[in-house]
Amino acid sequence: MATGWAGDGAVQDQIDATVKDAIKRARAQLPSGPSLVNCEECDAEIPPARRAALPGVRLCVACQSERDRAQGQGAGYNRRGSKDSQLR
Repeated sequence: MATGWAGDGAVQDQIDATVKDAIKRARAQLPSGPSLVNCEECDAEIPPARRAALPGVRLCVACQSERDRAQGQGAGYNRRGSKDSQLR
């Protein structure tokens, strides 16, 4: 199959790099350290089961859900594979 200027396996290399970037970004967002007993935003008690499941948790479920919703899903865009990034 003709791939133009791309070498053999270039598409797979882009996929692998995108997956590695996503894993690195997700690991950087994981909480660490001791868990809080009360939510740092609303001061509600964080259930013991949540604290045990997520070491370093700082928010209750409601506040964490709101934060996740506010962050959205826009961070997954693959710039490596976009035509604009190849033209610059």
